[in-house]
Amino acid sequence: MTTIDEYNSALTGDQAAIAELLRAEIDAKLPQATSKLWHGAPVWFIGENPVVGYSTKKVGMYLLFWNGINFGEEQLSKVGNFFSAEKRYASVDEINSDDLHRWLKLSTELVWDSVAFMRERRAKKN
Repeated sequence: MTTIDEYNSALTGDQAAIAELLRAEIDAKLPQATSKLWHGAPVWFIGENPVVGYSTKKVGMYLLFWNGINFGEEQLSKVGNFFSAEKRYASVDEINSDDLHRWLKLSTELVWDSVAFMRERRAKKN
């Protein structure tokens, strides 16, 4: 797979429905962002920095915000070692559009400069 269309086309059932809804909402709310498959999943970028993406789980999908922990939203769960937070969905009915729209807005206002962070981190190791 090399495109988001191919990624979404490979999904079935609830995963396909969730992915299509998330893609439509993200594209509509982040028109300034660029999108591509990154590390095997759809991701949207502001400049060089990833801000939001989604991926499959055994059941359903998860929506990931790279700076989501700084949104201060209790519905988002911390994931990983940095500032990422996610929301998991098993069906499209679980997606609250008000929450999703608020998070997408925050993802454009609170962009974590992960590119600079990782560059500095690599420089300290050398």
